[in-house]
Amino acid sequence: MKKTIISVLAVLAVALASCQKEPALNPESIISVPTHAKNAFDKWLEANYVNPYNIRVKYRYEMDESDYSYYTIPADMDCSIIMAHLVKYMCIDSYDEVAGAAFTRRYFPKMFFYVGEWEYKNNGTYILGTAEGGKKIFLAGVNYLPYVMSGQMSGHRDPAEAINHFYVKTIHHEFTHILNQTYDFPADFTQVTPDSYVTDAWNTAEYKNNLERGFITTYSQHSDREDFAEMTSMFITHDADWWEEQLTKAGDSGKASISAKLDIVKSYFKTSFGIDLEVLRSIILRRQEEVASGEVELESLEIL
Repeated sequence: MKKTIISVLAVLAVALASCQKEPALNPESIISVPTHAKNAFDKWLEANYVNPYNIRVKYRYEMDESDYSYYTIPADMDCSIIMAHLVKYMCIDSYDEVAGAAFTRRYFPKMFFYVGEWEYKNNGTYILGTAEGGKKIFLAGVNYLPYVMSGQMSGHRDPAEAINHFYVKTIHHEFTHILNQTYDFPADFTQVTPDSYVTDAWNTAEYKNNLERGFITTYSQHSDREDFAEMTSMFITHDADWWEEQLTKAGDSGKASISAKLDIVKSYFKTSFGIDLEVLRSIILRRQEEVASGEVELESLEIL
């Protein structure tokens, strides 16, 4: 028994001595994180996004922020600068004006990620943007911005409407999804056209008569959640004449459904966030016109 104990102690002593001879771990990490010296744009973003709102804009390409299912390319620097100005002036500042900076700081997404190309799907459509987990908005097609703003995009010759269609409306749409994750939209909304949602078939010829079916856009027919976001974003980015024109095209049945949905949307924003959508719309439309008329500087990196 004594011999066994002595043997065990000897083995432990050798092991301890061996451990003491192991070289110390290298304190430097083997993981390298790319770093960039701050340029003028980075400093402008820090002053206009990070410091006041804790919002980060990623314009340098990062694979981990992209969707591996699609081919994407980096956003152009000059286009990214203009886009950052547009988002700030037409979206962030609009919510500041209608609800106060505290609202914007609390609810607006904390990250934007830009890529140069849109994400093309195999059903003939393409993705303009997405919202992820209430924290991030992915904005695609940034490199088309010069064509959009100059009225060179086919079917979208008016610069104000083109900017709205390809970018600004998308941001308001995705922001609505984020707000719905905080306070879900009322179940009554789903019951207006409960059996008419068609998921991905919304893009087929069979469902091009969206207005008569009670949907403000073809994409609204995808699901109740997309319908709610489309109703919100289309209302606040189009004037009363445009809206009345859509209701007239919808006919009696379609008009009744769309109007009922709009009433629910307005009530939701007023009850949940204290926002009058009519007031928000007037602010956004005013800012759209100011951008389209060239009154707003979109390329300056001067820090005020």
